[in-house]
Amino acid sequence: MYTVKDIYDFVEELAPFCLQEGYDNSGLCVGNMSMPADRILLSLDCTIDVAREAAAEGFQLVVTHHPVIFRGIKQLDPESVAGTLVRGGVGVLSAHTNLDSTVMNKVLCDTLGLIPREPIAVEHGAEMGCICGHGGITAAELAKLCKDKLGCPVVRYDKASKDKPLKRIAVCSGSGGSFLGEVLAKGCDGFITGDVKHDIFIDAYNAGLTVFDAGHYYTENIFCKYMENALKEKFPGAEVRIAKASGDVVEWA
Repeated sequence: MYTVKDIYDFVEELAPFCLQEGYDNSGLCVGNMSMPADRILLSLDCTIDVAREAAAEGFQLVVTHHPVIFRGIKQLDPESVAGTLVRGGVGVLSAHTNLDSTVMNKVLCDTLGLIPREPIAVEHGAEMGCICGHGGITAAELAKLCKDKLGCPVVRYDKASKDKPLKRIAVCSGSGGSFLGEVLAKGCDGFITGDVKHDIFIDAYNAGLTVFDAGHYYTENIFCKYMENALKEKFPGAEVRIAKASGDVVEWA
């Protein structure tokens, strides 16, 4: 009933692929546009476990946030992720930085109950991150909110800010530490993101900004439920579900 091109065109409407960053590889990573796509599996990443699940259970297309092929392949191992997908006749469509610049951060704000007011920055015509207003949630309360709503096992933040009220909060899913300068320039007192390096914590602390590292995976896993709802509404005749193998590959001790 449906083809990969149908799914591709719909994702293009949600998040035009021309908005992706130059280093990215969003779009159709495995397969071709004429392949059937009546059975669709979703995952933040197409790990080898997700690839095997798709092939074993007869799914025709995997839709991911992170591209399954990010760098050039010079040798194809049939037992690799890409090889497993090709042998199983499974295509992979990825929507990465193009989705980040359109809906991803708005979905993250909605998940956390924050209302986006403006982007953190605009790059190449694409909005990056969101800045939200708040009545004055404390840093400790915001950290707990992230854990409760995103399911992250730990949130790293400035221990001296525990009782500090936050009224202007920036949000950037994935890895947003590079936007520290823009966040400070916009007068924010809180910043939720992931993959925060030590120097970013120090610079933010010295500037009076409370940074919350809720993890790359946990600030972006919202992709799966969002895309599941969107695809089911647009393609009611398709089987769409989140992969059983979809999950954080990192264990917290």
